[in-house]
Amino acid sequence: MKTTISVIKADVGSIAGHGLAHPAILKKCEDILAKAKEEELLIDYYVTNCGDDTELIMTHQQGEENEEIHELAWHAFLEGTAIAKELKLYGAGQDLLSDTFSGNIKGMGPGVAEMEFEERPSDPVVVFCCDKTEPGAFNMPLYKMFADPFTTAGLVIDPSMHNGFEFEVFDVMEHKKVKMTCPDEMYDLLALLGTISRYVIKRIRRRDDKEIAASVSTERLNLMAGKYVGKDDPVAVVRAQSGFPAAGEVVEPFAFPHLVGGWMRGSHNGPLMPVAQKNAYPVRFDGPPRVMALGFQIADGKLVGPADMFDDPAYDRSRALASDIAEYMRRHGPFEPHRLPADEMEYTTLPGVMEKLGNRFEDIE
Repeated sequence: MKTTISVIKADVGSIAGHGLAHPAILKKCEDILAKAKEEELLIDYYVTNCGDDTELIMTHQQGEENEEIHELAWHAFLEGTAIAKELKLYGAGQDLLSDTFSGNIKGMGPGVAEMEFEERPSDPVVVFCCDKTEPGAFNMPLYKMFADPFTTAGLVIDPSMHNGFEFEVFDVMEHKKVKMTCPDEMYDLLALLGTISRYVIKRIRRRDDKEIAASVSTERLNLMAGKYVGKDDPVAVVRAQSGFPAAGEVVEPFAFPHLVGGWMRGSHNGPLMPVAQKNAYPVRFDGPPRVMALGFQIADGKLVGPADMFDDPAYDRSRALASDIAEYMRRHGPFEPHRLPADEMEYTTLPGVMEKLGNRFEDIE
């Protein structure tokens, strides 16, 4: 039997604005998933949070997009929302775009990253969780992991990786997808991935055998709701070692705190700061955006771990650089490039301001 790992996340309420998921929400999700494990729907689970987002990491043998698994997560988030409303937490239930479950949680607000695979004799996976950014934030790190030999030495010296990887890229605006391979289509791939607000990596597979290597949540809340209801705060699952990038190669790209869209009101560019889970609490200007990395071993479906992989002094310099970049970007105030460009502001509250001013504009003679 194959093992499936499903990482499903949602912001259903937080303390002190868009800050920190309340322990009572995490405890309720723990209780619900523990019951599902007892009833053998789940093999194992781990509940955590990245800032105001609650993440459910679940293993099972039901396959991807399974209705029971998705309904389980939906129920947990609904129960968490009830607690958030009782405690008057901020943004209670904000990521839930419907009142009723319709068979699949995709398109209903929560983010989903899933993969199904035959377990190797040793199968390390890394679960990345972000706060205050969008799915395209993973474009550069994943490209570096699976296509850049200056990051991943295995692309050069490991025969099992030498033929490269296949990237499945979603166009989240037009709801289309394309598959491209590296190294031969590297430049064409980069032409897409550089537009991180539109073209997003969904899956990566090894070219030789199509074995799944990575999966990303690509849901964009603003596009689903038609207005700004919160940033997407994506999650990703990456397999490591033995035919995939080594664990150290998987986390190496995040040493560079590259600029991503998100931050305050989802309307600003800022550096993606790699942090330990305990520091995944964006405060300054609701940021800067954060990413944490939890490493697990998968053993007959059980989650062995996690290892908090960014809880490492080797990333102190990256965090200091991210702070410097955040300081520089903040000094721009409401001006670009700190504020997102106009096309990205379409789904925020800015159109309301422009509508108010619309009848005051006159033609230039």
